[in-house]
Amino acid sequence: MKTAGFVFEFGIAAFPLRGVDSDNGGEFINHQLKDWCDLNHIQFTRGRPYRKNDNCFVEQKNGDVVRKTVGYARFEGQEMCDALEEVYRCLNPLLNYWHPTLRLIAKEKQASGRYKKIYEQVLQTPCQRLLESPDLAEEYKAELWRRAGLFNLITLKREMDEARERLLKLAAKRGITGETA
Repeated sequence: MKTAGFVFEFGIAAFPLRGVDSDNGGEFINHQLKDWCDLNHIQFTRGRPYRKNDNCFVEQKNGDVVRKTVGYARFEGQEMCDALEEVYRCLNPLLNYWHPTLRLIAKEKQASGRYKKIYEQVLQTPCQRLLESPDLAEEYKAELWRRAGLFNLITLKREMDEARERLLKLAAKRGITGETA
Protein backbone atom coordinates (compact mmCIF):
# COMPACT_ATOMS: atom_id res chain seq x y z
CA MET A 1 0.00 0.00 0.00
CA LYS A 2 3.03 2.22 -0.20
CA THR A 3 1.98 3.78 -3.52
CA ALA A 4 -1.70 4.29 -2.69
CA GLY A 5 -0.78 5.76 0.69
CA PHE A 6 1.79 8.02 -0.95
CA VAL A 7 -0.73 9.34 -3.47
CA PHE A 8 -3.30 9.99 -0.78
CA GLU A 9 -1.11 11.32 2.03
CA PHE A 10 1.23 13.48 -0.03
CA GLY A 11 -1.38 14.89 -2.35
CA ILE A 12 -0.15 13.66 -5.71
CA ALA A 13 -3.75 13.45 -6.86
CA ALA A 14 -5.13 16.92 -7.55
CA PHE A 15 -8.57 15.89 -6.33
CA PRO A 16 -10.01 13.38 -3.86
CA LEU A 17 -9.89 9.71 -4.72
CA ARG A 18 -13.42 8.27 -4.63
CA GLY A 19 -12.81 4.66 -5.54
CA VAL A 20 -10.36 1.92 -6.40
CA ASP A 21 -11.44 -0.55 -9.07
CA SER A 22 -9.04 -3.46 -9.35
CA ASP A 23 -8.86 -6.74 -11.15
CA ASN A 24 -8.97 -9.99 -9.23
CA GLY A 25 -5.23 -10.58 -8.87
CA GLY A 26 -3.81 -11.28 -5.44
CA GLU A 27 -1.59 -8.23 -5.79
CA PHE A 28 -4.76 -6.11 -5.61
CA ILE A 29 -7.23 -8.13 -3.59
CA ASN A 30 -5.80 -8.14 -0.08
CA HIS A 31 -6.58 -6.96 3.43
CA GLN A 32 -4.05 -4.13 3.30
CA LEU A 33 -5.76 -2.45 0.35
CA LYS A 34 -9.24 -3.05 1.76
CA ASP A 35 -8.23 -1.68 5.18
CA TRP A 36 -6.58 1.37 3.57
CA CYS A 37 -9.69 2.07 1.48
CA ASP A 38 -11.95 1.71 4.53
CA LEU A 39 -9.70 3.99 6.61
CA ASN A 40 -9.78 6.69 3.93
CA HIS A 41 -13.49 6.29 3.05
CA ILE A 42 -12.71 5.11 -0.49
CA GLN A 43 -15.00 2.68 -2.28
CA PHE A 44 -13.25 -0.55 -3.26
CA THR A 45 -14.63 -2.65 -6.11
CA ARG A 46 -13.22 -5.38 -8.29
CA GLY A 47 -13.88 -6.79 -11.72
CA ARG A 48 -15.92 -9.89 -12.36
CA PRO A 49 -14.01 -13.16 -12.33
CA TYR A 50 -12.85 -14.34 -15.78
CA ARG A 51 -13.95 -11.12 -17.44
CA LYS A 52 -10.70 -9.56 -18.56
CA ASN A 53 -12.51 -6.78 -20.45
CA ASP A 54 -13.86 -5.28 -17.22
CA ASN A 55 -10.69 -3.17 -17.01
CA CYS A 56 -10.16 -2.75 -20.75
CA PHE A 57 -9.04 0.89 -20.45
CA VAL A 58 -6.40 -0.05 -17.89
CA GLU A 59 -5.23 -2.95 -20.06
CA GLN A 60 -4.99 -0.63 -23.07
CA LYS A 61 -2.86 1.83 -21.10
CA ASN A 62 -0.67 -1.04 -19.91
CA GLY A 63 0.13 -1.75 -23.55
CA ASP A 64 0.29 1.82 -24.80
CA VAL A 65 2.29 3.25 -21.92
CA VAL A 66 3.74 0.78 -19.44
CA ARG A 67 5.00 -1.86 -21.87
CA LYS A 68 6.43 0.71 -24.27
CA THR A 69 8.25 2.44 -21.42
CA VAL A 70 9.60 -0.38 -19.25
CA GLY A 71 8.86 -3.53 -21.26
CA TYR A 72 7.54 -6.89 -20.17
CA ALA A 73 10.09 -7.85 -17.52
CA ARG A 74 9.01 -8.73 -14.00
CA PHE A 75 10.82 -6.41 -11.60
CA GLU A 76 11.24 -7.73 -8.07
CA GLY A 77 12.75 -6.39 -4.87
CA GLN A 78 12.83 -3.02 -3.16
CA GLU A 79 15.70 -1.62 -5.25
CA MET A 80 13.87 -2.31 -8.50
CA CYS A 81 10.60 -1.04 -7.03
CA ASP A 82 12.32 2.23 -6.14
CA ALA A 83 13.79 2.48 -9.65
CA LEU A 84 10.39 1.85 -11.22
CA GLU A 85 8.81 4.43 -8.93
CA GLU A 86 11.34 6.98 -10.20
CA VAL A 87 10.34 6.24 -13.81
CA TYR A 88 6.67 6.74 -12.96
CA ARG A 89 7.41 9.91 -10.97
CA CYS A 90 8.42 11.49 -14.28
CA LEU A 91 6.17 9.56 -16.66
CA ASN A 92 2.87 10.42 -14.94
CA PRO A 93 3.14 14.20 -15.30
CA LEU A 94 4.41 13.78 -18.88
CA LEU A 95 1.31 11.81 -19.77
CA ASN A 96 -1.15 13.94 -17.82
CA TYR A 97 0.10 17.41 -18.74
CA TRP A 98 1.80 17.08 -22.15
CA HIS A 99 0.68 13.98 -24.07
CA PRO A 100 -2.64 14.58 -25.79
CA THR A 101 -4.84 11.56 -26.40
CA LEU A 102 -7.75 10.66 -28.64
CA ARG A 103 -10.94 9.96 -26.79
CA LEU A 104 -13.58 7.70 -28.27
CA ILE A 105 -16.93 9.48 -28.17
CA ALA A 106 -19.17 7.06 -30.08
CA LYS A 107 -19.44 3.87 -32.10
CA GLU A 108 -21.80 3.64 -35.04
CA LYS A 109 -22.93 0.30 -36.41
CA GLN A 110 -22.47 0.16 -40.16
CA ALA A 111 -24.66 -1.73 -42.64
CA SER A 112 -21.91 -4.36 -42.90
CA GLY A 113 -22.30 -5.09 -39.18
CA ARG A 114 -18.93 -3.56 -38.34
CA TYR A 115 -18.59 -0.58 -36.04
CA LYS A 116 -17.15 2.79 -37.00
CA LYS A 117 -15.35 4.53 -34.14
CA ILE A 118 -15.79 8.27 -33.80
CA TYR A 119 -13.15 10.22 -31.90
CA GLU A 120 -12.93 13.76 -30.59
CA GLN A 121 -11.86 16.23 -33.26
CA VAL A 122 -9.46 18.07 -30.97
CA LEU A 123 -6.69 16.24 -29.14
CA GLN A 124 -6.48 17.10 -25.45
CA THR A 125 -4.34 16.09 -22.53
CA PRO A 126 -6.01 14.51 -19.50
CA CYS A 127 -5.32 17.75 -17.62
CA GLN A 128 -7.08 19.81 -20.30
CA ARG A 129 -10.11 17.52 -20.12
CA LEU A 130 -10.31 17.95 -16.35
CA LEU A 131 -9.95 21.72 -16.60
CA GLU A 132 -12.86 21.85 -19.05
CA SER A 133 -15.06 19.55 -16.99
CA PRO A 134 -18.05 21.22 -15.32
CA ASP A 135 -17.96 18.43 -12.70
CA LEU A 136 -14.61 19.44 -11.20
CA ALA A 137 -14.71 22.13 -8.50
CA GLU A 138 -12.80 25.35 -9.13
CA GLU A 139 -10.44 24.71 -6.21
CA TYR A 140 -9.24 21.51 -7.88
CA LYS A 141 -8.89 23.25 -11.23
CA ALA A 142 -6.71 25.87 -9.56
CA GLU A 143 -4.59 23.07 -8.09
CA LEU A 144 -4.18 21.51 -11.53
CA TRP A 145 -3.02 24.85 -12.95
CA ARG A 146 -0.57 25.23 -10.07
CA ARG A 147 0.85 21.76 -10.61
CA ALA A 148 1.13 22.22 -14.37
CA GLY A 149 3.39 25.18 -13.71
CA LEU A 150 5.75 23.07 -11.59
CA PHE A 151 6.85 20.82 -14.44
CA ASN A 152 9.29 21.40 -17.26
CA LEU A 153 8.69 19.13 -20.25
CA ILE A 154 12.34 18.79 -21.28
CA THR A 155 13.59 18.19 -17.75
CA LEU A 156 10.90 15.59 -17.05
CA LYS A 157 11.61 13.73 -20.29
CA ARG A 158 15.35 13.69 -19.61
CA GLU A 159 14.84 12.52 -16.01
CA MET A 160 12.41 9.81 -17.14
CA ASP A 161 14.85 8.52 -19.77
CA GLU A 162 17.66 8.46 -17.19
CA ALA A 163 15.46 6.66 -14.63
CA ARG A 164 14.40 4.14 -17.26
CA GLU A 165 18.01 3.45 -18.18
CA ARG A 166 18.90 2.94 -14.50
CA LEU A 167 15.99 0.51 -14.13
CA LEU A 168 16.91 -1.48 -17.23
CA LYS A 169 20.61 -1.61 -16.26
CA LEU A 170 19.66 -2.85 -12.80
CA ALA A 171 17.43 -5.49 -14.40
CA ALA A 172 20.21 -6.58 -16.77
CA LYS A 173 22.64 -6.81 -13.86
CA ARG A 174 20.21 -9.22 -12.17
CA GLY A 175 19.70 -11.21 -15.37
CA ILE A 176 16.13 -9.97 -15.86
CA THR A 177 15.27 -9.45 -19.50
CA GLY A 178 12.11 -8.22 -21.10
CA GLU A 179 11.58 -6.56 -24.42
CA THR A 180 9.79 -3.25 -24.76
CA ALA A 181 6.76 -3.04 -27.02
